[in-house]
Amino acid sequence: MNFFNKMLVITALMISHNALSEVVVIVNKSNSGDVDATLVKKIYLGKAKAFSNGEKVTVYTLPTNQDDTEYFREKALSKSNSQFKSYWSKLVFTGKGTPATEVDSAADIIAAVKKDPSAIGFVNSNDVNDEVKVVVNY
Repeated sequence: MNFFNKMLVITALMISHNALSEVVVIVNKSNSGDVDATLVKKIYLGKAKAFSNGEKVTVYTLPTNQDDTEYFREKALSKSNSQFKSYWSKLVFTGKGTPATEVDSAADIIAAVKKDPSAIGFVNSNDVNDEVKVVVNY
């Protein structure tokens, strides 16, 4: 197999992996607020600090270097990782916002959301269990 064919196969595998990947936004099972894609975007961009039911939100994110984080930011926020980091740098510098709490893994986000009724996070759909509620799919 020549180099071109190998690259074609690798590219096809990467595209098919990304096409099958789905990131979901999760909240605590007891959360009674209406959460949609618009609210998720506002929450992750610091423009909304509470759910629709008025409960203050605690925001969790995965590390920037994870594929699910990049996918979520592109699909949900219409921002690349670098645009997102720049956006939040300005908010923090001007005192207009506090970024999401970064945790190491999907398991950590699920545990935090399960424990805290005011928490929101995103994980790969393959990592979700019945201990949390899925509110938006990307």
